[in-house]
Amino acid sequence: MVKRMVIMLLAMSAFIGVIGFVKFRRIQASTERSSSFRPPPEAVTTIIARQELWQGSLGAIGTVAAVNGVIVSADLPGIVQKIAFGSGDRVESGDVLVQLDTRQEQAQLAAAEARLELTRLNLDRIRGLREQGINSPVDFDTAVAQQKQAEGNVAEIRATVERKTVRAPFSGVLGLRQVNLGQYLKSGDPVVPLQSLHPIYVNFDVPQQELGRMRVGGEVRVTAEGIPGVEFAGRITAIDSIVDESTRNVRIQATLDNPGGRLRPGMFVTTRAILDAKEPVVALPASAISYAPYGDSVFIVEDLKGPNGQTYRGVRQQFVKLGSARGDQVAVVSGIAPGTEVVTSGAFKLRNGAAVEVNNTTQPANDPRPSPEDN
Repeated sequence: MVKRMVIMLLAMSAFIGVIGFVKFRRIQASTERSSSFRPPPEAVTTIIARQELWQGSLGAIGTVAAVNGVIVSADLPGIVQKIAFGSGDRVESGDVLVQLDTRQEQAQLAAAEARLELTRLNLDRIRGLREQGINSPVDFDTAVAQQKQAEGNVAEIRATVERKTVRAPFSGVLGLRQVNLGQYLKSGDPVVPLQSLHPIYVNFDVPQQELGRMRVGGEVRVTAEGIPGVEFAGRITAIDSIVDESTRNVRIQATLDNPGGRLRPGMFVTTRAILDAKEPVVALPASAISYAPYGDSVFIVEDLKGPNGQTYRGVRQQFVKLGSARGDQVAVVSGIAPGTEVVTSGAFKLRNGAAVEVNNTTQPANDPRPSPEDN
């Protein structure tokens, strides 16, 4: 009985050992197959990098400012008698905006003019008597002084009446009205904003190390969000004489034509100062660039060797330094040599060493001067 059980145990152990060995061989074979497995190549488009000479430029963020911009205010206190403008109107220099009540001043002016006329008549009489030698020189001098004083009083009251007429100090576009009929205005109370919009200033800052490349008269191009497809051109008209101690930047001021007043004071704009020298760059479609916080990169297509020693077409990630943009293109300053084959679409699904299949039937946009459909 014992002998039979020993034989059965030995047979069972041998059976389990055979099954385990077979299973191990199958797992080992599966592991070998999986290690040698390569995913199918990813379909991408490519372009051969070429070196171009781009006009040198320096980009910066700018702010629009009016050449002339004020809050029109009351010079003297008074009650608003007439409002001669509407919010958003365009006015010319000297146009009447607000007329304050001047009834009291008009009455004072009438009395002063009457006194002036009386002094004139009195002076004429005294002059006639003086020519006859009847009165003294003191009487004549007194009459002359009284007439001049009366003329000064009349001029003073007329100036007061004029100062109660609020006029546009220059041509421009009005903002929102801040007064109402019958409102009492104190001296200095705001009436309405007035901005001169054509031409207009754009102020932007450049690092101090770039100051030598800036010059008065240099070309500046400006684009603004909300005005798609439009590039405004102007010239640098002033360079600040000091460097900001906190940022080490220098303020640059450009003057631009602004027909239609599309640029408004306070707007955020992107400026590009055109430099005199041309720079050699490698121009690539913007779709070829993989942007990341740790650095921008592209994928380069080249012949790679797999684990089995066989050569295949794959990609290598290459970090690059970018320059300015022009239409659909981005300038690569360093990191890529001319003649390199660069992936232009499909880069988001790639990784280092991935196999690729190039299909350039359809290429991404690569126009330096695109014309948007909604332009």
